[in-house]
Amino acid sequence: MKKRGFVFAALLPLLLAACQPVVSPLMGGLYIDLKGPITATEGASATKQGRACAQNILGLVATGDASIDAAARAGGIKQIVSVDFESNHILGIIGTFCTIVKGN
Repeated sequence: MKKRGFVFAALLPLLLAACQPVVSPLMGGLYIDLKGPITATEGASATKQGRACAQNILGLVATGDASIDAAARAGGIKQIVSVDFESNHILGIIGTFCTIVKGN
């Protein structure tokens, strides 16, 4: 029993470090809700918008496709005007990263 407790205590910092897998320019310990730019082009104004998201739980399980290509397909966009992101997580327990593509 003591051996299991020691192993858990030794691995706890590694487990907690994995609890912040959502990309963000600022790291908050309790709550993050950010929106930011990735890129923009010189072009016509956007008439369509597409979104693609990926989620994770405890930094142990991550699923989804948050690629620019997936967001463009979701919005039926052939010419990309701008790409932004939204990132949020709560207590490092659950997190979401979304890519937002605007274009025509």
